[in-house]
Amino acid sequence: METLDPDLLKTFLAFVDGGSLAKAASTVGRTPSAVTAQMQRLEEIVGEPLLIPQGRGRGLTPAGEDLVGHARRILTVHTEAWLALKGARAGGRIAIGTTQDFADQGLPDLLRAFAASYPRVRVELRVGRSMELGSALQAGQLDLAITMRHAPSPDEAALISEPMLWLCSEKGLAARQEVVPLALLDPYCGFREAALNALDAACRRYRIAAGSASLAGLRAAVDAGIALTPRTRRFAHSGIVEVSADFDLPPLPMADFAIRLGREAARPARDLAELLAGGLTSVLRPVVQRKSRPF
Repeated sequence: METLDPDLLKTFLAFVDGGSLAKAASTVGRTPSAVTAQMQRLEEIVGEPLLIPQGRGRGLTPAGEDLVGHARRILTVHTEAWLALKGARAGGRIAIGTTQDFADQGLPDLLRAFAASYPRVRVELRVGRSMELGSALQAGQLDLAITMRHAPSPDEAALISEPMLWLCSEKGLAARQEVVPLALLDPYCGFREAALNALDAACRRYRIAAGSASLAGLRAAVDAGIALTPRTRRFAHSGIVEVSADFDLPPLPMADFAIRLGREAARPARDLAELLAGGLTSVLRPVVQRKSRPF
């Protein structure tokens, strides 16, 4: 019996989570042709087709859908074993910085797995905005940081790309409005710039209906129905959903985040960066698209 290579399973899940072979190639750092070859190899091992043509892209066959759960469990056990063997004797401290998006969605479970395998390493977590965290990393105050990527940086250990979405309260806007009301973080913010650029390019009228220095304030404004906001799927929970297509809002670009390592980062911090690079790209809970009237 042939074994299921973890590298093949990682690429397979990158396709499942990204929705296309091109996005999978970007996630795993391979060419599209190499990813296609990996999927063909995995199909040979399984003995059945895993992917099937679906519109302009590809979807999963029943065998492919069955493999998803098995692949996640295999890679979870693989990661646990890898961490346990590396972390048994490690000690010291790791200072981590992250944006609120990842602190709410994805990071807690991965930190739990890391702490279980590195019981002697003290983890210090700092939540903030990307520019602040980047400065702290450069100053040596952090060993590792997850920040929004505005330009390439030599300290990047991995990249995470997620679609930006227009989000609003599941109850809709509190009042009907002809001009797009926006809730945005104070400058400088990559989501703010992307939203304004997209609306300007589409010649859509808008106004800043709510501003905040924190995601907590932004969430309160959106949840109250005061305005819409551009974020990733990680922000869409607790009553916040994707805006209906009826609103006819322009598409937003991908949001790129970097996992960055400090100059003096020790082995445990580098192992954690590798764990985050794989774990944070796992599939997120689908966003419910609300049905509502346009402005």
